[in-house]
Amino acid sequence: MTTTATSIYCDPTRRHDFAFLFDVTNGNPNGDPDAGNLPRIDPETMHGLVTDVCIKRKIRDWVDMTHSNQERFEIYVQNKGIALNDFNKRAHQAVFEKAAAENGQGEQITTEVKRPKGAKGGEQGKEDKVEESNAARQNARREWMCNHFYDIRTFGAVLSTGDYPAGQVRGPIQLTFAQSIDPIIPLDISITRVAVTEIEQGKKTTTTMGRKAFVPYGLYLGYGFFVPHFARQTGFSAEDLELFWTAFQSIWDVDRSASRGMLALRGLYIFSHSNALGNAPTHSLFDRIRPKLVEEVQAPRYITDYLVTVNDADLPDGITLTHLA
Repeated sequence: MTTTATSIYCDPTRRHDFAFLFDVTNGNPNGDPDAGNLPRIDPETMHGLVTDVCIKRKIRDWVDMTHSNQERFEIYVQNKGIALNDFNKRAHQAVFEKAAAENGQGEQITTEVKRPKGAKGGEQGKEDKVEESNAARQNARREWMCNHFYDIRTFGAVLSTGDYPAGQVRGPIQLTFAQSIDPIIPLDISITRVAVTEIEQGKKTTTTMGRKAFVPYGLYLGYGFFVPHFARQTGFSAEDLELFWTAFQSIWDVDRSASRGMLALRGLYIFSHSNALGNAPTHSLFDRIRPKLVEEVQAPRYITDYLVTVNDADLPDGITLTHLA
């Protein structure tokens, strides 16, 4: 994606509300570990669900894959078994040990000062100083982590764990669960596996039984929001926003696996407001996007079985609609 300084949807000073459509064919878009990894569903309506964290994981992995060598685009929530508290410690060392070295004090690795218990009378002042000192140190660590980790300044994070807490961050971009337009039919079929892990004595079997869960077809609709106020707090920039849109369009083609089947982005619609607070209620904008099953189709199996209408006429004053997919 190539953008210019005039690209409205890349302006972090404006509010943006966006909707996205994607479909899955013969795959499992998001397994439920509480249901034997079957595709997630709403049990009352049988509509399929894909969680926000599932989509954010794809975005994190794409940014890590394409920008891992750039300092400002590291990923905090990894899927490689890296303890988050180690990143907190790294932030502390980067901020305070560097300052100590510049002051000629050498390296200093100190944890947070514990507030005195049961402070009385004159001890209250000491307690207040401890709280103030800890808050300042946490703010310094939080600022460093926002500057270095793309997913923290994008989605936010809880950084208040371990010996080097950094508080909490509310990210400017938030996503909802995506829900299928129509009820889906989760299938669970048996397969034979030749990858035998153990061979029992007296048996000469070369195969074992396995399972595969999938959806024949499902079209999902999800929503997202960009809040400029939180962007200012995390240092989220126009470059970061442009990267997010690029990642959102690209993740479906690089996050492939046999279990996911065919995933494809079918629509990305961005409603950009002219200011930070917004010019229209979000729900009224999202109501303009209406995917509907074609009347004569009973069992949808492809995107052409749906008619997606987008009402872009008579948009409220100050609203610009951009189609990126």
